Amino acid sequence: MVKIRLARRGRKKLAMFDVIVADARSPRDGKFIEKIGTYNPLTDPASINLDEQKAFDWLMKGAQPSDTVKRMLSYRGVMLKKHLQIGVVKGAITQDQANTKLEEWLKSKESKIQSKVETLSKSKQDALKTRKEAETKIKEARLEAIRKKAEVVTPVIAPAESETPASETPAAETSAPEAQA
Repeated sequence: MVKIRLARRGRKKLAMFDVIVADARSPRDGKFIEKIGTYNPLTDPASINLDEQKAFDWLMKGAQPSDTVKRMLSYRGVMLKKHLQIGVVKGAITQDQANTKLEEWLKSKESKIQSKVETLSKSKQDALKTRKEAETKIKEARLEAIRKKAEVVTPVIAPAESETPASETPAAETSAPEAQA
């Protein structure tokens, strides 16, 4: 039996997967018949790069996708294309109707994906802006605290310096005349 499944690659905690067609008896990362794409779950939304025509051909030949690959193929519209093609083969619909339905579905799916990407980028920008504003407030608060501390220290030192020589001077003058008398 031939399966369409994932083969892991990438280092620890940074997994990437190849979408492969392999004999069901071969090991996960072992021998395979053909590589038809890649899958990166670490990006948001997940990156799925498939040769959709090869995947469709293998599905029509009877290859069985794993659960994860089946969801990926559904996400990309390959499973819908297979479903519509089976309907064409059975005579339920014409090829033109099948192509029209597939195109409409692909357009709606692309708009959903694009809106998600835009929403994610906008939320990322908003979070960055909020973080920058918070950092600016903290910076201003620190500067204000430093300024207040400098104002408190400066007035105390200035009068103390001016009083000390002034108090010593009259005392020196008064003690000097007493010494002469």
